[in-house]
Order: sequence, then C-alpha cells, then structure tokens
Amino acid sequence: MSEFTRGRRNDASLPSAKAATTYQRQWFARLKERAAAGDPVALVNADAPQEILRALDIPYVVNQWWASVCAAKQRSGPYLRLLAERGYPADQEQYNSLALASTFDDDPPWGGLPPISFVLAEMTGDALRKVFEAWQRERGATFLGFERTVPREVDPYWWNRIEDDWEALVGKQRIDLMTAELTGVIRHLEVTTGRTFDEERFRTVMDLVNEQQRYNRATRDLIARTSPAPITIADSIPSVMIPQWHRGTEWARDAARTFYEEVRERADNGESPCPDEQIRLMWVGTGLWFDMGFYSWFQETYGAMFVWSMYLGLAADGYIRHGEDPLRTLAGRFAAFPDMINAPPWASEWYAKESVHNRIDGAVHMATTDRRGNYFVNRAIEAAGVPVLQIVGDSGDARSWNQEAVQAQVAEFIEKRVAPVAARRRAREERRR
Repeated sequence: MSEFTRGRRNDASLPSAKAATTYQRQWFARLKERAAAGDPVALVNADAPQEILRALDIPYVVNQWWASVCAAKQRSGPYLRLLAERGYPADQEQYNSLALASTFDDDPPWGGLPPISFVLAEMTGDALRKVFEAWQRERGATFLGFERTVPREVDPYWWNRIEDDWEALVGKQRIDLMTAELTGVIRHLEVTTGRTFDEERFRTVMDLVNEQQRYNRATRDLIARTSPAPITIADSIPSVMIPQWHRGTEWARDAARTFYEEVRERADNGESPCPDEQIRLMWVGTGLWFDMGFYSWFQETYGAMFVWSMYLGLAADGYIRHGEDPLRTLAGRFAAFPDMINAPPWASEWYAKESVHNRIDGAVHMATTDRRGNYFVNRAIEAAGVPVLQIVGDSGDARSWNQEAVQAQVAEFIEKRVAPVAARRRAREERRR
C-alpha cells in the first residue's frame, strides 16, 4: 500500500500515479545508498526553494512528503506521542513535525530517513521556526531559514501577472531579501559540502520546472472543462505531487507530460470513474493522507466527485516564472508562496477563482482552527456562489479524526446545500449545449 492510498480502497488507477509511487520507492532507496556512501542529505519544506539543491546535486527529502508517508502508515498518533514524551508540543504544527518525530522511532516506515545534514524552510510563524530549530538540537542538522515577508501592496488576482511581472507583484524588497538569502545558503552549502553551484545546470533546472508546470496547467484546464471528470484527486495527487518533489529533472517533466496525455485520452474517450457525475467537489487544504479512501464514498453514494485539490491548481498557477536572472527568478517563485495558499486576499481570491474555473458545486475545507485565513477563504468561495463546509482536521494528526462523523457531516452538506447548486449548474450547461 503506497503512502497515498490508505482507507476504504485504492482509487488511484492512472498508470502515471502507479508509476510515480514506484519511482518514489526506487528513488528513496537510491537516496539512502548515497547517504550511506557519505553524501549529505537535506530536509526541505514544501515552500522552500529546492531548486538550488538540484543544481548543487545535494539529495533532499521533502518534509511534507515524508509526513504523508508517516500518516498513511497510521503513525501520526504514536509519533506525536513521541514528541510529547520529549517535552515538545503535540498539538501544534503536527504536519510539519512528523518527520522529526519519525527519527525517534526504532522501526519507522521504509526503514526511516537517512541522517539529515541540512534543513531548509521558510519561517512562517514562531512555532514552525521552533520545529526546525529542534532538528538542529536533536539531530545536529544545520537549519538554513528564509524569512517570512509580507507584501506592501497586493493584487488579489495575482495569477494573471505572476509569470512575468513577479518583481512588481511580489515587491522588489522581498525579492532582494530572498535573493540575498539564497546566495548565502548556496555559499554555505558550497563551503560545507565541497560542491560547486553549477549556474548552467541551474538554468536548465528552472526551464524544466516551467515545462513541467505547463503540462500541469493543461491537465488542470482539461479536467475543469470535462464532464464527467476523467479522474478524481486520488489519481491527481500522486501524479502531480511526486513529480513536484523532483522538480527540475527530466523525469519530473516527462511524468507531468505523461499524466496530461493519460487524462486527455480518458477525456477524449469519455472515460470516468463516475460516469453518472452529478456533483463536482473541491477539497481545500492538504491531503487526507491517513484516509485517502474517504473521498470515494461520496462518489459512490451521490455521484459526487472530488475533482479539485490545491496541488494541481497550484502547480498550474503558482510556479511558472520567466526572468533573465535565474536566482532572482527563483526568489520570485518562493518569496510570496505562502501568500498564494494561506494569506488573504491572494489565497482567498485564488480559491474562489479556481472554484468557478473548475465548475465546482461545493467545497470541503479541512483546516486547523489556528489558521486565521480560513474565514476569508470560505467567504470568497461562498461569494463565488459555491457553498463551503469547514471541517476541523490536520493532515498529520489522525488522533481526533472520526471518519463516520465527518462522513455524515459532508453527506448532510451535499444533500442540503450542494445538490441544489449542482442541479442549477447542470441545467445551465444543458441550455448552452
């Protein structure tokens, strides 16, 4: 059973999804071999600029990917208890702290992480900073952090400008700071590892990332306009996210292209896991790694398909950047990354835009109660005409997850609020035909 398929059943049926999970296992085995031979390994947060490690040929593990493995293997509860036993909070930043917790386990999934030499992460909040400081204290890993900055001016419709006008949109001072931080991190890594930052390779990495995301954009748009949807998020999440952790490689670019071609073939042939699609749902928040089968019950019961997650949407809109200076362009990719998915008005208006673009009838928003942007995200989606149900949960914490209770809550939401919206949408689309 892969890290993305735990629950009632495995709905991931695309060859690209299966190939990606197979590749990930093989890659992880090779990474551990490199570590055993003396290569340093980095742990990188999802919103940190991994591309510089690619150019330096420093292998890395993405913190949130490893957390998804731990959660899928039903280790989140035991691991959070391990943290608590060592005096760390077990009710804050659960998703981000599972990887550290796994290092206290004598029998972790897949044989566990290799020794971590460096940790790269943006410092969004005091608690998250402390998580990565604990890596340094507990495991001797050097923490290389990037400051969290905020914009002085905002354009809520950032996706229309971000590819080419990122300097003005994000802000020169923010770009200046992150470029300086990137330069410092690169120099530190060169000195401590003996590697040389290959600028030509770095340009190639940046070009490959843009190519990869253009395929993801084409896939997002294809799913958005196709009914019944050719796939569900059980397929799209592994097919998108595993290649994302390998951004800047030809394999990742080719995997994104294969994913698009498979979805296009399904759409052309009218294939769908739910031929009688009645309702299109979006899942707002990180993946429900410890119960990916949760989504399929609504498909079987109501003809309700979860067709959208932020992973494919953000791949489509959030990564592509063009610029003459590749390091500054990389700063333009990541300096505002948290704004896109968490901070209003960037995040709230983007989710609303995606709900309309993907012809969504209802949104289920899984969020922890400490995220202050939840209200604004929900309000913007509702203003776009899409009802929202917020449920409390954390992708890295299965302790309080009550599958039956949440299932009943979502079922009531579909019956009372979403079904009428879906009926009106289908009627409008029928009149246009």
